[in-house]
Amino acid sequence: MSQKQRDRLAYVEFRLWFLGDICRRDLMERFGIAPAVATRDFTAYRDLAPQNINFDGRRKVYVPSERFAPVFEHEPERVLSAISRGFGDGDDRKGGSYLPCELPVRLNRPSLEELAVVTRAIHQKQVLRVKYHSLKRGAADREVIPHALVDSGLRWHTRVFDRKSNEFRDLVISRIEAATPVHDAEVQSHEMESADEEWNRQLDLVLMVHPGVDRPEIVQRDFGMRRGELHLTVRAAVAGYMLQQWNVDCSPDRRLDPMIHRLSLKDIESLKDCKSAAIAPGFSNPVAPG
Repeated sequence: MSQKQRDRLAYVEFRLWFLGDICRRDLMERFGIAPAVATRDFTAYRDLAPQNINFDGRRKVYVPSERFAPVFEHEPERVLSAISRGFGDGDDRKGGSYLPCELPVRLNRPSLEELAVVTRAIHQKQVLRVKYHSLKRGAADREVIPHALVDSGLRWHTRVFDRKSNEFRDLVISRIEAATPVHDAEVQSHEMESADEEWNRQLDLVLMVHPGVDRPEIVQRDFGMRRGELHLTVRAAVAGYMLQQWNVDCSPDRRLDPMIHRLSLKDIESLKDCKSAAIAPGFSNPVAPG
């Protein structure tokens, strides 16, 4: 089975599972294929999972059977994104989402012109010269080597080695101006992703319901906790963003308002020497004894 056909069969299953029907026209319009190809795809899916699909002759559509069990992997994030924005690359859905769906307004949107320069530099491992607007220092020229994009939940950043400060840090993409590749500059080994210790260090964090929450069992259900805990493995470089986005109380005595902070960090020591933890709610670096 080719990857293209695999994608089409995954779409058939997506429609069956989450929308409850699919017809040949749906497949043709989504992938721009001929009727004969769509017919072969439905045959292929029936061969792959005969227990999953039935044909409703009255409506002239395929529907999921009572014994439906998915054979493709469908991650919740991708499913919700597909339902709200469209399935797969390049599908703008024209009319909007598959179902009525309201998304939060994104107030911070980077310039596509600057973003394109940054993403090309990441892909091609280039040095960039940029004007960066910092809240502390204002506008200044920098030479940076970006190696990744980071979504903080509120803003898009790029993870870079900054030659001015001689360290790895995050730059907000919307604050980047006049990004230009420096074609005659070589990226040194200490400026590469492999040398970014915070990026490559994984933290094992354990979240639990804030002790001040009245109905902890509901929060446990919200986050799919087992035995009252949620275990996560995250990069040290982005741990602070995650804890900030989910309002996790990281104070030593869990003093923050449980009406706002439904979750708390079980072990504050797990953030020791983590630079990004500076933005975690209530966090202060543990003081070594003695």
